[in-house]
Amino acid sequence: MLNVVALNGRLTANPELKHTNSDIPVCSFTLAVDRSYAKQGQERQADFITIVCWRGTAEFASRYFVKGQLVAVEGSIQTRSYTDKEGNKRKAFEVAASNVHFAEPKRDGMAEIQRNAQAAGVPVNNSDSGDFVEISVPDDLPF
Repeated sequence: MLNVVALNGRLTANPELKHTNSDIPVCSFTLAVDRSYAKQGQERQADFITIVCWRGTAEFASRYFVKGQLVAVEGSIQTRSYTDKEGNKRKAFEVAASNVHFAEPKRDGMAEIQRNAQAAGVPVNNSDSGDFVEISVPDDLPF
């Protein structure tokens, strides 16, 4: 059997980290994913897909992802049944993420992402790390 999902979309809100009774981290968030087609004369629609990740992936997503950020998710579709508060039987579909990735360069939309992170109480480092130094090279390189 094959159950593989790959999605690329924007977070609709900051990820929410919780812990199970066994203290296992679990994080959920919703991804707005544009459909690959649009009817002529209409705007492209988006699907809002619930993503759930566990353990280290959950901690990573909750620490580094913020509302509006473009992310890529790999995982599988899972379903679960439950009874709502009114006693109606419901079925939920969600993606159990095995891997999550940044899907845009840090500089793209970074100002908005930093504002969202700061509003959510996430510390943001605005200074360059100084890891790279520009080196001037003469025009007559030997290769």
